[in-house]
Amino acid sequence: MKIKLIGLLCMCLLLVTSCKKNEGEGGTGTVQGYVKLINHPDDNYNLPADTVEASKTDVFIVYGNSEFYGDDAETDKKGFYQFKYLTPGNYTVYSYSILPDGNKIPITTSVSIGKGQTGTASTLYIHSGKAYGTSVVKGKVWARYYKKDEQVGSGWAYEHRVYIRNLGDVYHFDDVRVGLDGVFAFQKLQPGTYEAFTFTENADEVPSPVIDTVTVTKAGGIYPQEPDSIYFNVRIQV
Repeated sequence: MKIKLIGLLCMCLLLVTSCKKNEGEGGTGTVQGYVKLINHPDDNYNLPADTVEASKTDVFIVYGNSEFYGDDAETDKKGFYQFKYLTPGNYTVYSYSILPDGNKIPITTSVSIGKGQTGTASTLYIHSGKAYGTSVVKGKVWARYYKKDEQVGSGWAYEHRVYIRNLGDVYHFDDVRVGLDGVFAFQKLQPGTYEAFTFTENADEVPSPVIDTVTVTKAGGIYPQEPDSIYFNVRIQV
């Protein structure tokens, strides 16, 4: 009698377990949320970031512990997305940040729902733009103007050329001209150690290099972090 009772209990347990649905479609629950886009434009040396609604952006949902996404949706003009008809359980939603080279980085968040519940996920903040994932090296150039051996003026250099190279390299990989305020900036740099350099003229008009070293430790910053710590003082023959 006891054996039959144990067997009956085991069958009931198996029946309940088999009736329980895993995460996925076939229920009455909903997962929803918003996606915001943080844009990182280039040609601005202060690394501004504009946050807007991420419209027409793909969002993906993962059911439970699955290794693959189960469905995808596109956000509306307000960055809103929604997945309906879900069973109770745990879900992961994600969208992609896009690096300038086209590589994608998934941005994820998780949410749990009960039967018939609507779960609102934390807002997904994705990034894009030509300056995303890069840094800026910035400095100034002061000029002393000479006519032969006599100094005839001084001030922020204008249109003076500055170069940058990887530490240890002989040749530069980029060059810029300083603006009206003597400022120069190199954009879209990855973490690493660089040498910024320019040239100053001696009395005999022979140019000599003036070099400063700067280390970019991580993306998304302006280096050197101390303002005006790259400061070239050059002599220019006019």
